Amino acid sequence: MNDQDAFPNSYDEWRHCIEVRGDIRLTPNYISQRLEELLDDKHVKTKEFARLYGDDRLQMTIKWFRRAAHDLSGKRA
Repeated sequence: MNDQDAFPNSYDEWRHCIEVRGDIRLTPNYISQRLEELLDDKHVKTKEFARLYGDDRLQMTIKWFRRAAHDLSGKRA
């Protein structure tokens, strides 16, 4: 498996990985909790994420969680 197989390269791929492969519902509560962790550079999970995958991937993941939150808020309107 290479990096392109292991990591999503687009928002749609990321959602598929989370929701289909990971069987995780992107609920407002889940998104909020993950964003809180990912935005805290002192949080142990965030430090580990950045160490393993790099700051660029961390920032992209934050961007995708924010987009998911926006998508959910738009669906309610």
